Amino acid sequence: MTDIKEITEYLKNYDGPEICIMEICGSHTGAIAKNGIPGILSEKIRLISGPGCPVCVTPSAYIDRLIEIAQTDGHTVVTFGDLLRVPGSRCSLQEAADASYKMVYSPMDIIDLAKADPDRTFVFAAIGFETTTPVYALLMQTIIEEKIKNVKILTALKTMPEVVDLLCSSGAGIDAFIAPGHVCVVTGSDIFKPAAEKYSLPFVVSGFEAEDLLSTLYLLVKNKGKGVVINNYPAVVSTEGNKKAQDLIDKFFEKTDASWRGIGNVPLSGRSLRTEYTEYDAGSRGLDYDEKKNKACSCDKVIMGKLSPEQCPLFGKVCTPSTPQGACMVSPEGSCSTRYEYG
Repeated sequence: MTDIKEITEYLKNYDGPEICIMEICGSHTGAIAKNGIPGILSEKIRLISGPGCPVCVTPSAYIDRLIEIAQTDGHTVVTFGDLLRVPGSRCSLQEAADASYKMVYSPMDIIDLAKADPDRTFVFAAIGFETTTPVYALLMQTIIEEKIKNVKILTALKTMPEVVDLLCSSGAGIDAFIAPGHVCVVTGSDIFKPAAEKYSLPFVVSGFEAEDLLSTLYLLVKNKGKGVVINNYPAVVSTEGNKKAQDLIDKFFEKTDASWRGIGNVPLSGRSLRTEYTEYDAGSRGLDYDEKKNKACSCDKVIMGKLSPEQCPLFGKVCTPSTPQGACMVSPEGSCSTRYEYG
């Protein structure tokens, strides 16, 4: 690999054909902004954010169902902090009247809550991509082994390859992808090989430090037009991924269609509990509708890479991190939140 100074100079002075590169990981979105990477790139290299933030692609129907559960006597929703402020079709979980919820830092925290109050049903808001799905599988294994009957999960779990295929076939003009390092730890880098070969696009699996990202961009520019997958994060990512984690996921979850906020239904892009575990499901299936709380919000176009955040008429005015009108402004991994903070 060329040294980092040469890479930086190359990216700064690049004068070849224009190239549009999409990252599909919220952590990459934040790392690119924090390190000021867009400011050192040639005008011929354009970076856009895709549907890489799990909070941002959770549809309003799912939020509405969480609120319904939280307002049911004897039920408490357990969730990460970001999800509390995501707008449903009417309001967020945090804004809902008489809603019972608890914020935690790990899905496994629900075990202690359930044991301490066995007469109450606790429902974990299980969202995320392939990165976090193994944790929910472990949670399922634990509550079954320990015979805990007052824990359920509400799932909105997504898988990346199917939505990437949709992006590539939608005419979005994407020339290359920064492949998500955390996802590939579980899945392996080869998960993006079919899309790379089908659309003749390079995918480079990247880490999260500035040097990782710069070298990844260099590899993508150099391989423009080639249907290749390059693992630029070999310390933690392998070709085949974590087989143990994959087997645990398959034990409890099956592939299903999934609704993505701002995108719609994407066939076989989700994971739902297998039918034999229906008693642990809090009503996850059929949560397909996606209504905007503010009709002027452009999160749908931002998620698809069709608009940059500042092109939304609400950005920085009505919509700020303290008054989010769409999911992209809620999470620190969201495109709009990142652009608001780092410019």
